[in-house]
Amino acid sequence: MLEDIRAERLKKKEQLETAGQNPYPATVNRTHTSAELLAQWDELEAQKTTVSVVGRVFARRGQGGVMFLDLKDESGGIQLVFKQDTGEQFELLRDTLDIGDFVEATGQAFVTQKGEKSIEASKLRIITKSLRPIPSEHYGVKDIETRLRQRYLDLLMNPELRQMFRQKSIFWQKTRDFLTNEGFLEVETPVLESTTGGAEARPFATHHNALDIEMYLRISLELPQKRLLVGGFEKTFEIGRVFRNEGMDADHLQDYTQMEFYAAYHNYNDLMRISEKLIKEVIQATVGTLKTTYQGNEIDWSGEWKTIDYCDEFKKETGIDIADCNLEQLQEKAKELGIKFEKNDGMGRLIDSIYKRTVRAKVIQPVFLIHHPVIISPLSKRVEKEPHKTERVQLLAGGSELTNGFSELNDPIDQRERFEQQAKLREEGDDEAQMMDEDFVIALEHGMPPAAGFSYSERLFAVLMDKPIRETVFFPTLRPKQGE
Repeated sequence: MLEDIRAERLKKKEQLETAGQNPYPATVNRTHTSAELLAQWDELEAQKTTVSVVGRVFARRGQGGVMFLDLKDESGGIQLVFKQDTGEQFELLRDTLDIGDFVEATGQAFVTQKGEKSIEASKLRIITKSLRPIPSEHYGVKDIETRLRQRYLDLLMNPELRQMFRQKSIFWQKTRDFLTNEGFLEVETPVLESTTGGAEARPFATHHNALDIEMYLRISLELPQKRLLVGGFEKTFEIGRVFRNEGMDADHLQDYTQMEFYAAYHNYNDLMRISEKLIKEVIQATVGTLKTTYQGNEIDWSGEWKTIDYCDEFKKETGIDIADCNLEQLQEKAKELGIKFEKNDGMGRLIDSIYKRTVRAKVIQPVFLIHHPVIISPLSKRVEKEPHKTERVQLLAGGSELTNGFSELNDPIDQRERFEQQAKLREEGDDEAQMMDEDFVIALEHGMPPAAGFSYSERLFAVLMDKPIRETVFFPTLRPKQGE
C-alpha cells in the first residue's frame, strides 16, 4: 500500500517536472508567517495587500473549480483558497498536489462566507513534493515505537510535543542566564578523554586514529573544570553532553545533556543556597508555576527545602549503621529486599542499591540529602567530625535523584588513596568504578582552592514534564530494525 502511494507520488513529481516546475526549488517567497498574518489581518485586508505564505498542506477540500487548503507553518495555520480561473496552473496542481506537500501561495487576505480568514491565492506552487504520506491529523501517531523511531512524524502531528521542546530550550537558557548573572564563566571541555572520571559509570570506548590511542567519551564534566580552578578561574560552568554505557530505564539515557558548575571558596552549604534559588527560577520560567505533577503526585517546589542525613535515613530504614557494617550484612539486606547484585559488587555498590530501594523511593517532596558515606563519594570532602561521611548534597524529589554536589576534595593524598581504592574495585571486576587519574592528582598537588561543585541533567526536566526521560529528547537511541 505504502509503495503504491509512493509510486503514484513519483509520477506526480515527474508530471511537475515535465510541466517545467521544479518540485524542490532553492528559493521561496515569504512575506508573513501565519501568526503575523493574523496579527496584522485588519490592515492587510483593508489595504488589499498582496502577501506570500509558505507551509505544509494538512488538508484539502473542495471540488470542481475551487480548492480549499489548510496550510500550517511553525507559527500556526491559515486557509488557502485557490480557484480555477488561474488557468493551467490550477489544473496542474489539482492533479499533482497531495496532503503533506509544502506550497508557496501568493494572494490577498479575505474572509469567506462562512467567516473564515483565508488567503485567496492568485499564485500557488509546490515547493517540496512529499513522496510518503503524513499521518492523519485526527489519529496522529499512536504507536510508541513509531513515535520514537520516526520522531519527526510525532513532532509534526503533536503541537503539545513541540511546545515541550520549546520549554526544554527555556529550561537550559534560564540555567545559563542565572549562572552567567551570578558571575560564572561558561566553558567547553573535551568530550574525548584518555581517562574517565567524575562519576561511577561504564564509559563508551573508542580509538583515536591519529594518536593511535584508546580513548573514552566523557562520563562527567567535573575533572576538567577542577583543573580550571587550579589554573586560576574561580567560577565556571558547562552545559554539555555526557555518555554512560549503562542500562536504559525511565530515568537514564546513555547520552544526555548535563550542567555542572564549580565555585572556588564555596562549600556544600553554599551549594544548597545557590541551587535552591537556581532551580526554583528555572522551574518557574519553564512551566510557569512551582507546583508540578509527577507520577500521580503533586510536587510543591515553593517552600524552603529541608535537609536529611543519608546515613541516618539509611539506618532508620534498614537498621544498618553504615559506619559499622560489613559486606555480609549488606548482602543479606539486599537479598531480603529482592535486590539483584553481582558477587563482585563491593560495599559501596550495595549501599547505593539498598538506599535507592528504601530511602530514595519514599521521598516525594523536595529535600536535600546530605552526608553520603565516603565509600560512594570518592571526590567529596569528609565531614570533619564524622569522617565516614562526606560534604555531599543531592536534591531528591518524586523518588528520584535530581542533582549532585560536593564540597570538592582538594587534598591530593586523600584523593590518590580514594582513586587507588576505586582502581582496586575495577581490578576486582567493577567496571563502573573510577579510574586512577594521575594527571588530576598532579594538578591537585599544585594546589586547588577550597571549592564546591554542583550538577543536574535533563532528568530534572523530565520530572517537570512528568515523562520518561527518553520521551523528552528529540531522537532517543533505539536498536536498529532487523536488516538495517
